[in-house]
Amino acid sequence: MKRLFTTAAFLILIATSCRKIEIDGTTIISGGGGGTTTENTILEGRIIENRTLKAQYTYKLRGLVYVTNGAVLTIEPGTKIVGETGKNGGLIICRSAKIVADGTVDKPIVFSSESATPAPGDWAGLVILGNAPTNATFNGQAGIGEIEGGINNSDGLGLYGLGASSNPADNSGILRYVRIEYAGYAFLPDKEINGLTLGGVGNQTIIDYVEVYRANDDSFEWFGGTVNCKHLIAYKGLDDDWDVDNGYTGKVQFGISLRDSAVADISGSNGFEVDNDASGSTTTPQTAAVFSNMTVIGPRATPSNSGNSNFRRGMHLRRNSSISIFNSIIMGWPTGLLVDASAGRPTDANITAGSMVLANNIIASNNTQFSYSASASAPTGWTTSSLVNYFNEPANANSVLSAITDVQLTAPFKYDNTVDFNPANGSPALTGASFAHPKLATTFTTVTYKGAAASGDIWWKGWTRF
Repeated sequence: MKRLFTTAAFLILIATSCRKIEIDGTTIISGGGGGTTTENTILEGRIIENRTLKAQYTYKLRGLVYVTNGAVLTIEPGTKIVGETGKNGGLIICRSAKIVADGTVDKPIVFSSESATPAPGDWAGLVILGNAPTNATFNGQAGIGEIEGGINNSDGLGLYGLGASSNPADNSGILRYVRIEYAGYAFLPDKEINGLTLGGVGNQTIIDYVEVYRANDDSFEWFGGTVNCKHLIAYKGLDDDWDVDNGYTGKVQFGISLRDSAVADISGSNGFEVDNDASGSTTTPQTAAVFSNMTVIGPRATPSNSGNSNFRRGMHLRRNSSISIFNSIIMGWPTGLLVDASAGRPTDANITAGSMVLANNIIASNNTQFSYSASASAPTGWTTSSLVNYFNEPANANSVLSAITDVQLTAPFKYDNTVDFNPANGSPALTGASFAHPKLATTFTTVTYKGAAASGDIWWKGWTRF
Protein backbone atom coordinates (compact mmCIF):
# COMPACT_ATOMS: atom_id res chain seq x y z
CA MET A 1 0.00 0.00 0.00
CA LYS A 2 1.41 3.37 -0.99
CA ARG A 3 1.60 6.18 1.52
CA LEU A 4 2.24 9.90 1.17
CA PHE A 5 5.81 10.14 -0.12
CA THR A 6 8.33 11.31 2.50
CA THR A 7 12.03 11.83 1.88
CA ALA A 8 14.54 11.62 4.72
CA ALA A 9 17.03 14.31 3.80
CA PHE A 10 19.49 16.03 6.06
CA LEU A 11 21.48 19.03 4.99
CA ILE A 12 23.99 21.20 6.85
CA LEU A 13 23.56 24.76 5.73
CA ILE A 14 26.33 27.20 6.45
CA ALA A 15 24.94 30.23 4.65
CA THR A 16 23.55 32.87 6.96
CA SER A 17 20.92 34.22 4.53
CA CYS A 18 17.54 32.54 4.12
CA ARG A 19 17.37 30.22 1.12
CA LYS A 20 15.20 27.40 -0.24
CA ILE A 21 16.57 24.21 -1.79
CA GLU A 22 14.61 21.28 -3.19
CA ILE A 23 16.17 17.82 -2.97
CA ASP A 24 14.26 14.77 -4.20
CA GLY A 25 10.94 16.46 -3.61
CA THR A 26 11.64 17.78 -0.11
CA THR A 27 11.87 21.53 0.26
CA ILE A 28 14.42 22.59 2.86
CA ILE A 29 14.33 26.12 4.24
CA SER A 30 17.38 27.60 5.92
CA GLY A 31 16.90 30.54 8.22
CA GLY A 32 19.43 33.15 9.18
CA GLY A 33 20.16 31.34 12.45
CA GLY A 34 21.21 28.18 10.65
CA GLY A 35 18.17 26.08 11.62
CA THR A 36 16.38 24.03 8.99
CA THR A 37 12.84 22.84 8.45
CA THR A 38 11.61 20.33 5.90
CA GLU A 39 8.39 20.20 3.93
CA ASN A 40 7.59 17.38 1.55
CA THR A 41 6.26 18.98 -1.63
CA ILE A 42 5.73 15.81 -3.65
CA LEU A 43 2.30 14.31 -3.07
CA GLU A 44 1.71 10.76 -4.22
CA GLY A 45 -0.15 7.63 -3.18
CA ARG A 46 -2.49 8.19 -0.24
CA ILE A 47 -2.90 10.91 2.34
CA ILE A 48 -4.31 9.08 5.36
CA GLU A 49 -4.00 11.70 8.09
CA ASN A 50 -4.68 15.42 8.37
CA ARG A 51 -2.28 17.54 6.35
CA THR A 52 -1.88 21.25 5.62
CA LEU A 53 -0.37 22.52 2.37
CA LYS A 54 1.39 25.83 2.95
CA ALA A 55 1.32 28.88 0.75
CA GLN A 56 5.10 29.36 0.57
CA TYR A 57 5.52 26.09 -1.34
CA THR A 58 4.44 24.70 -4.69
CA TYR A 59 3.23 21.11 -4.39
CA LYS A 60 3.37 18.45 -7.12
CA LEU A 61 0.79 15.73 -7.67
CA ARG A 62 2.62 12.61 -8.83
CA GLY A 63 -0.07 10.38 -10.32
CA LEU A 64 -3.47 10.07 -8.65
CA VAL A 65 -3.31 11.17 -5.01
CA TYR A 66 -6.11 9.91 -2.75
CA VAL A 67 -7.15 11.70 0.44
CA THR A 68 -8.77 8.90 2.40
CA ASN A 69 -9.24 7.36 5.84
CA GLY A 70 -11.30 10.37 6.93
CA ALA A 71 -8.32 12.71 6.57
CA VAL A 72 -8.72 16.46 6.11
CA LEU A 73 -6.48 18.14 3.53
CA THR A 74 -6.24 21.86 4.35
CA ILE A 75 -4.78 24.20 1.72
CA GLU A 76 -3.74 27.69 2.73
CA PRO A 77 -4.82 30.73 0.69
CA GLY A 78 -2.35 31.47 -2.11
CA THR A 79 -1.05 27.91 -2.38
CA LYS A 80 -0.26 26.43 -5.81
CA ILE A 81 -0.59 22.72 -6.59
CA VAL A 82 0.59 21.37 -9.95
CA GLY A 83 0.30 18.08 -11.78
CA GLU A 84 3.71 16.61 -12.47
CA THR A 85 4.53 16.49 -16.18
CA GLY A 86 3.87 13.08 -17.70
CA LYS A 87 2.38 11.57 -14.52
CA ASN A 88 -1.35 12.31 -15.08
CA GLY A 89 -1.49 13.75 -11.60
CA GLY A 90 -4.86 14.27 -9.94
CA LEU A 91 -6.30 14.90 -6.49
CA ILE A 92 -9.09 12.61 -5.31
CA ILE A 93 -11.00 13.46 -2.13
CA CYS A 94 -12.54 10.13 -1.15
CA ARG A 95 -15.77 9.43 0.72
CA SER A 96 -15.68 10.71 4.33
CA ALA A 97 -12.46 12.65 3.72
CA LYS A 98 -12.43 16.44 3.29
CA ILE A 99 -10.67 19.20 1.44
CA VAL A 100 -10.55 22.66 3.02
CA ALA A 101 -9.29 24.91 0.22
CA ASP A 102 -10.50 28.28 1.45
CA GLY A 103 -8.76 30.95 -0.59
CA THR A 104 -9.46 34.66 -0.87
CA VAL A 105 -10.07 37.04 -3.74
CA ASP A 106 -6.47 38.29 -3.36
CA LYS A 107 -4.97 34.87 -2.66
CA PRO A 108 -6.82 32.25 -4.67
CA ILE A 109 -5.72 28.63 -4.45
CA VAL A 110 -4.51 27.47 -7.87
CA PHE A 111 -4.39 23.94 -9.28
CA SER A 112 -2.45 23.96 -12.53
CA SER A 113 0.07 22.34 -14.83
CA GLU A 114 3.75 22.04 -13.98
CA SER A 115 4.70 22.70 -17.60
CA ALA A 116 6.36 25.95 -18.63
CA THR A 117 4.11 25.84 -21.71
CA PRO A 118 0.89 24.48 -20.22
CA ALA A 119 -1.86 22.90 -22.30
CA PRO A 120 -5.27 21.36 -21.56
CA GLY A 121 -4.88 17.81 -20.33
CA ASP A 122 -1.51 18.33 -18.65
CA TRP A 123 -2.91 16.76 -15.47
CA ALA A 124 -6.02 14.82 -14.52
CA GLY A 125 -8.10 17.16 -12.36
CA LEU A 126 -9.78 17.58 -8.98
CA VAL A 127 -12.35 14.96 -7.94
CA ILE A 128 -14.49 15.12 -4.78
CA LEU A 129 -16.48 12.05 -3.76
CA GLY A 130 -19.07 12.07 -1.01
CA ASN A 131 -21.79 10.08 0.70
CA ALA A 132 -24.87 11.90 -0.64
CA PRO A 133 -27.60 10.15 -2.68
CA THR A 134 -27.19 9.11 -6.31
CA ASN A 135 -29.20 6.94 -8.68
CA ALA A 136 -26.06 5.11 -9.86
CA THR A 137 -25.47 1.40 -9.30
CA PHE A 138 -22.14 -0.35 -8.81
CA ASN A 139 -21.76 -4.12 -8.77
CA GLY A 140 -25.47 -4.48 -8.10
CA GLN A 141 -25.44 -1.98 -5.21
CA ALA A 142 -28.04 0.72 -5.82
CA GLY A 143 -27.11 4.20 -4.65
CA ILE A 144 -23.37 3.68 -5.12
CA GLY A 145 -21.52 4.91 -8.20
CA GLU A 146 -18.08 4.43 -9.67
CA ILE A 147 -16.65 7.74 -10.79
CA GLU A 148 -15.36 7.96 -14.34
CA GLY A 149 -11.74 8.19 -15.37
CA GLY A 150 -10.05 5.01 -14.13
CA ILE A 151 -9.93 6.37 -10.59
CA ASN A 152 -11.45 3.43 -8.76
CA ASN A 153 -9.27 0.65 -7.39
CA SER A 154 -9.58 -2.57 -5.42
CA ASP A 155 -10.11 -0.55 -2.22
CA GLY A 156 -13.07 1.33 -3.70
CA LEU A 157 -11.42 4.74 -3.49
CA GLY A 158 -13.25 5.86 -6.63
CA LEU A 159 -16.77 5.19 -5.37
CA TYR A 160 -19.41 7.73 -4.33
CA GLY A 161 -22.70 7.45 -2.47
CA LEU A 162 -23.54 4.98 0.30
CA GLY A 163 -26.71 3.33 -0.93
CA ALA A 164 -29.38 3.20 1.76
CA SER A 165 -27.01 4.96 4.17
CA SER A 166 -26.42 7.95 1.88
CA ASN A 167 -26.60 11.32 3.61
CA PRO A 168 -27.89 14.43 1.75
CA ALA A 169 -26.18 16.63 4.38
CA ASP A 170 -22.77 15.02 3.89
CA ASN A 171 -19.81 17.41 4.14
CA SER A 172 -16.74 17.08 1.91
CA GLY A 173 -15.23 20.42 2.97
CA ILE A 174 -14.73 23.77 1.22
CA LEU A 175 -13.68 25.01 -2.21
CA ARG A 176 -13.71 28.80 -2.19
CA TYR A 177 -11.71 31.12 -4.42
CA VAL A 178 -10.13 28.20 -6.24
CA ARG A 179 -8.87 28.11 -9.83
CA ILE A 180 -8.39 24.82 -11.70
CA GLU A 181 -6.32 25.15 -14.87
CA TYR A 182 -5.42 22.80 -17.77
CA ALA A 183 -7.00 19.71 -16.20
CA GLY A 184 -8.76 16.80 -17.91
CA TYR A 185 -7.65 13.32 -18.78
CA ALA A 186 -9.24 10.89 -21.26
CA PHE A 187 -8.90 7.49 -19.59
CA LEU A 188 -11.29 5.97 -22.16
CA PRO A 189 -13.87 7.52 -24.52
CA ASP A 190 -16.79 8.80 -22.41
CA LYS A 191 -14.82 7.98 -19.23
CA GLU A 192 -12.80 11.11 -18.69
CA ILE A 193 -11.69 13.12 -15.69
CA ASN A 194 -13.04 16.68 -15.81
CA GLY A 195 -11.79 19.99 -14.47
CA LEU A 196 -13.92 19.59 -11.33
CA THR A 197 -15.78 16.33 -10.80
CA LEU A 198 -18.31 16.09 -7.96
CA GLY A 199 -19.65 12.62 -7.17
CA GLY A 200 -22.28 12.25 -4.45
CA VAL A 201 -21.18 15.47 -2.74
CA GLY A 202 -23.50 16.59 0.06
CA ASN A 203 -25.13 19.94 0.77
CA GLN A 204 -22.99 20.82 3.78
CA THR A 205 -20.04 21.14 1.41
CA ILE A 206 -19.20 24.70 0.31
CA ILE A 207 -18.45 25.26 -3.40
CA ASP A 208 -18.19 29.00 -4.07
CA TYR A 209 -16.02 31.09 -6.39
CA VAL A 210 -14.45 28.32 -8.48
CA GLU A 211 -13.09 28.76 -12.00
CA VAL A 212 -12.20 25.90 -14.34
CA TYR A 213 -9.84 27.23 -17.00
CA ARG A 214 -9.29 25.36 -20.29
CA ALA A 215 -10.34 21.89 -19.17
CA ASN A 216 -9.65 18.99 -21.52
CA ASP A 217 -13.15 17.57 -21.01
CA ASP A 218 -16.15 18.98 -19.13
CA SER A 219 -15.47 21.99 -16.95
CA PHE A 220 -17.90 20.96 -14.17
CA GLU A 221 -19.67 17.62 -13.81
CA TRP A 222 -22.04 16.52 -11.05
CA PHE A 223 -22.73 12.80 -10.58
CA GLY A 224 -25.63 12.72 -8.13
CA GLY A 225 -25.32 14.50 -4.81
CA THR A 226 -27.02 17.51 -3.27
CA VAL A 227 -24.23 20.09 -3.07
CA ASN A 228 -25.20 23.72 -3.67
CA CYS A 229 -22.77 25.87 -5.66
CA LYS A 230 -22.38 29.57 -6.37
CA HIS A 231 -20.11 31.77 -8.46
CA LEU A 232 -18.73 29.26 -10.95
CA ILE A 233 -16.80 30.02 -14.13
CA ALA A 234 -16.16 27.63 -17.03
CA TYR A 235 -13.69 29.16 -19.46
CA LYS A 236 -12.68 27.62 -22.80
CA GLY A 237 -13.36 24.01 -21.89
CA LEU A 238 -13.26 21.24 -24.49
CA ASP A 239 -16.56 19.42 -23.96
CA ASP A 240 -19.54 20.56 -21.85
CA ASP A 241 -19.59 23.48 -19.43
CA TRP A 242 -22.23 22.14 -17.02
CA ASP A 243 -22.69 18.36 -17.16
CA VAL A 244 -25.33 16.94 -14.81
CA ASP A 245 -25.98 13.21 -14.24
CA ASN A 246 -27.08 10.40 -11.96
CA GLY A 247 -29.61 12.16 -9.77
CA TYR A 248 -27.97 15.49 -8.95
CA THR A 249 -30.51 17.58 -7.01
CA GLY A 250 -28.46 20.54 -5.79
CA LYS A 251 -28.90 24.24 -6.51
CA VAL A 252 -26.49 26.39 -8.52
CA GLN A 253 -26.56 30.19 -8.84
CA PHE A 254 -24.31 32.66 -10.65
CA GLY A 255 -22.39 30.78 -13.33
CA ILE A 256 -20.49 32.06 -16.35
CA SER A 257 -19.27 30.00 -19.29
CA LEU A 258 -17.46 31.18 -22.39
CA ARG A 259 -16.11 29.00 -25.21
CA ASP A 260 -13.11 29.12 -27.52
CA SER A 261 -14.80 29.08 -30.93
CA ALA A 262 -12.01 26.92 -32.38
CA VAL A 263 -12.02 24.22 -29.66
CA ALA A 264 -14.78 21.62 -29.23
CA ASP A 265 -14.98 17.90 -28.53
CA ILE A 266 -15.65 15.29 -31.19
CA SER A 267 -18.51 14.02 -28.99
CA GLY A 268 -20.31 17.37 -29.41
CA SER A 269 -19.82 20.29 -27.01
CA ASN A 270 -22.72 21.88 -25.12
CA GLY A 271 -23.35 24.48 -22.46
CA PHE A 272 -25.68 22.28 -20.39
CA GLU A 273 -25.76 18.51 -20.93
CA VAL A 274 -28.25 16.90 -18.56
CA ASP A 275 -29.24 13.24 -18.01
CA ASN A 276 -31.11 11.34 -15.36
CA ASP A 277 -28.76 8.46 -16.10
CA ALA A 278 -27.14 6.94 -19.17
CA SER A 279 -30.26 4.98 -20.16
CA GLY A 280 -32.85 7.65 -19.37
CA SER A 281 -34.47 5.42 -16.77
CA THR A 282 -36.93 6.32 -14.03
CA THR A 283 -34.40 5.45 -11.32
CA THR A 284 -34.47 7.82 -8.36
CA PRO A 285 -33.37 10.22 -7.14
CA GLN A 286 -34.17 11.82 -10.46
CA THR A 287 -31.81 14.46 -11.77
CA ALA A 288 -33.70 17.59 -10.71
CA ALA A 289 -31.07 20.26 -10.08
CA VAL A 290 -32.10 23.91 -10.14
CA PHE A 291 -29.92 26.53 -11.83
CA SER A 292 -30.46 30.28 -11.75
CA ASN A 293 -28.55 33.30 -13.04
CA MET A 294 -26.35 31.50 -15.54
CA THR A 295 -24.68 33.27 -18.46
CA VAL A 296 -23.91 30.54 -20.99
CA ILE A 297 -22.07 32.00 -23.98
CA GLY A 298 -21.46 29.82 -27.01
CA PRO A 299 -18.81 30.10 -29.73
CA ARG A 300 -20.65 32.40 -32.14
CA ALA A 301 -20.65 36.14 -31.71
CA THR A 302 -23.02 36.26 -34.71
CA PRO A 303 -25.01 33.52 -36.47
CA SER A 304 -22.70 33.86 -39.49
CA ASN A 305 -19.64 32.84 -37.47
CA SER A 306 -18.70 29.19 -37.96
CA GLY A 307 -15.88 28.02 -35.67
CA ASN A 308 -15.50 24.37 -34.73
CA SER A 309 -18.21 22.18 -36.27
CA ASN A 310 -18.45 20.05 -33.10
CA PHE A 311 -20.31 22.72 -31.14
CA ARG A 312 -23.94 21.76 -30.50
CA ARG A 313 -26.38 23.35 -28.00
CA GLY A 314 -26.60 25.83 -25.17
CA MET A 315 -28.97 23.44 -23.37
CA HIS A 316 -29.22 19.72 -24.16
CA LEU A 317 -31.87 18.33 -21.83
CA ARG A 318 -32.35 14.61 -22.29
CA ARG A 319 -32.69 11.08 -20.86
CA ASN A 320 -35.54 11.75 -18.46
CA SER A 321 -33.78 14.60 -16.71
CA SER A 322 -35.90 17.10 -14.80
CA ILE A 323 -33.56 20.06 -14.41
CA SER A 324 -34.99 23.57 -14.02
CA ILE A 325 -33.29 26.72 -15.27
CA PHE A 326 -34.35 30.22 -14.24
CA ASN A 327 -33.19 33.81 -14.82
CA SER A 328 -30.44 32.83 -17.24
CA ILE A 329 -28.95 33.88 -20.58
CA ILE A 330 -28.16 31.33 -23.32
CA MET A 331 -26.64 32.86 -26.44
CA GLY A 332 -24.37 32.28 -29.40
CA TRP A 333 -24.87 28.52 -29.99
CA PRO A 334 -25.72 26.50 -33.11
CA THR A 335 -28.87 25.42 -31.20
CA GLY A 336 -30.15 27.26 -28.15
CA LEU A 337 -32.38 24.62 -26.54
CA LEU A 338 -32.81 20.95 -27.44
CA VAL A 339 -35.29 18.89 -25.44
CA ASP A 340 -34.33 15.34 -26.39
CA ALA A 341 -36.90 12.62 -25.71
CA SER A 342 -35.28 10.06 -28.00
CA ALA A 343 -33.87 7.86 -25.22
CA GLY A 344 -35.83 6.37 -22.33
CA ARG A 345 -38.86 8.08 -20.86
CA PRO A 346 -39.82 11.22 -22.82
CA THR A 347 -38.07 14.18 -21.23
CA ASP A 348 -40.83 16.57 -22.26
CA ALA A 349 -43.19 14.66 -19.96
CA ASN A 350 -41.33 16.31 -17.08
CA ILE A 351 -42.19 19.72 -18.52
CA THR A 352 -45.83 18.72 -18.82
CA ALA A 353 -45.78 17.43 -15.22
CA GLY A 354 -44.27 20.69 -13.97
CA SER A 355 -41.11 19.11 -12.55
CA MET A 356 -38.93 20.67 -15.26
CA VAL A 357 -39.31 24.44 -15.47
CA LEU A 358 -37.69 26.98 -17.81
CA ALA A 359 -38.67 30.50 -16.76
CA ASN A 360 -37.47 34.11 -16.92
CA ASN A 361 -34.66 33.20 -19.33
CA ILE A 362 -33.21 34.94 -22.38
CA ILE A 363 -32.32 32.89 -25.46
CA ALA A 364 -30.49 34.94 -28.07
CA SER A 365 -28.73 34.69 -31.42
CA ASN A 366 -28.59 30.93 -31.75
CA ASN A 367 -28.66 29.64 -35.33
CA THR A 368 -31.60 27.42 -34.33
CA GLN A 369 -33.28 28.71 -31.23
CA PHE A 370 -35.29 25.55 -30.41
CA SER A 371 -35.21 21.87 -31.32
CA TYR A 372 -37.11 18.80 -30.16
CA SER A 373 -36.39 15.08 -30.66
CA ALA A 374 -39.34 12.77 -30.12
CA SER A 375 -39.30 9.37 -28.47
CA ALA A 376 -39.56 6.54 -30.97
CA SER A 377 -40.92 4.11 -28.36
CA ALA A 378 -43.29 6.38 -26.42
CA PRO A 379 -44.10 9.51 -28.45
CA THR A 380 -46.06 12.19 -26.63
CA GLY A 381 -47.18 14.15 -29.66
CA TRP A 382 -44.83 16.99 -28.83
CA THR A 383 -43.01 18.76 -31.65
CA THR A 384 -40.58 21.64 -31.86
CA SER A 385 -43.63 23.90 -32.06
CA SER A 386 -44.84 22.49 -28.74
CA LEU A 387 -41.52 23.43 -27.16
CA VAL A 388 -41.66 26.94 -28.63
CA ASN A 389 -45.20 27.37 -27.36
CA TYR A 390 -44.17 26.27 -23.85
CA PHE A 391 -41.17 28.59 -23.79
CA ASN A 392 -43.26 31.53 -24.95
CA GLU A 393 -46.13 31.07 -22.51
CA PRO A 394 -46.60 34.45 -20.77
CA ALA A 395 -46.47 32.81 -17.35
CA ASN A 396 -42.91 31.62 -18.04
CA ALA A 397 -41.72 35.16 -18.88
CA ASN A 398 -38.95 33.97 -21.22
CA SER A 399 -37.52 36.10 -24.02
CA VAL A 400 -36.24 35.15 -27.48
CA LEU A 401 -33.89 37.70 -29.05
CA SER A 402 -32.49 37.67 -32.57
CA ALA A 403 -29.03 39.13 -32.04
CA ILE A 404 -26.26 39.14 -29.44
CA THR A 405 -26.40 42.92 -29.51
CA ASP A 406 -30.01 42.75 -28.33
CA VAL A 407 -28.80 41.28 -25.01
CA GLN A 408 -26.41 44.20 -24.51
CA LEU A 409 -23.78 42.57 -22.36
CA THR A 410 -20.76 44.86 -22.20
CA ALA A 411 -18.05 42.75 -23.95
CA PRO A 412 -18.93 39.04 -23.76
CA PHE A 413 -16.76 37.68 -26.58
CA LYS A 414 -13.35 39.03 -25.62
CA TYR A 415 -10.64 36.39 -25.13
CA ASP A 416 -8.60 38.38 -22.64
CA ASN A 417 -8.99 40.40 -19.46
CA THR A 418 -11.13 42.97 -21.26
CA VAL A 419 -14.02 40.50 -21.36
CA ASP A 420 -17.05 41.87 -19.53
CA PHE A 421 -20.18 39.87 -18.73
CA ASN A 422 -22.07 42.71 -17.05
CA PRO A 423 -25.23 44.07 -18.71
CA ALA A 424 -24.85 47.54 -20.19
CA ASN A 425 -27.33 50.37 -19.81
CA GLY A 426 -30.58 49.44 -21.52
CA SER A 427 -29.95 45.71 -21.43
CA PRO A 428 -33.07 43.53 -21.00
CA ALA A 429 -30.99 41.46 -18.56
CA LEU A 430 -30.92 44.29 -16.02
CA THR A 431 -34.45 43.52 -14.85
CA GLY A 432 -37.11 40.84 -14.97
CA ALA A 433 -35.64 38.11 -12.78
CA SER A 434 -38.14 36.37 -10.53
CA PHE A 435 -37.71 34.11 -7.50
CA ALA A 436 -41.40 33.48 -6.92
CA HIS A 437 -41.30 29.85 -8.05
CA PRO A 438 -41.24 27.34 -5.16
CA LYS A 439 -38.09 25.74 -6.60
CA LEU A 440 -36.27 28.99 -5.77
CA ALA A 441 -37.62 29.34 -2.24
CA THR A 442 -34.42 28.32 -0.44
CA THR A 443 -30.67 28.78 -0.95
CA PHE A 444 -30.96 31.29 -3.79
CA THR A 445 -30.05 34.96 -3.46
CA THR A 446 -32.88 37.18 -4.72
CA VAL A 447 -31.67 39.61 -7.39
CA THR A 448 -33.43 41.63 -10.07
CA TYR A 449 -31.17 40.80 -13.03
CA LYS A 450 -30.96 37.86 -15.41
CA GLY A 451 -27.67 36.14 -16.04
CA ALA A 452 -24.69 35.84 -13.74
CA ALA A 453 -23.78 39.49 -13.24
CA ALA A 454 -25.35 42.82 -12.44
CA SER A 455 -24.35 46.17 -13.86
CA GLY A 456 -20.90 46.98 -12.46
CA ASP A 457 -20.50 43.53 -10.90
CA ILE A 458 -17.01 42.47 -9.83
CA TRP A 459 -17.48 38.99 -8.34
CA TRP A 460 -15.87 37.35 -11.38
CA LYS A 461 -12.83 39.65 -11.31
CA GLY A 462 -9.50 39.56 -9.48
CA TRP A 463 -9.17 35.88 -8.51
CA THR A 464 -9.87 34.57 -12.02
CA ARG A 465 -7.98 34.11 -15.26
CA PHE A 466 -9.19 34.99 -18.77
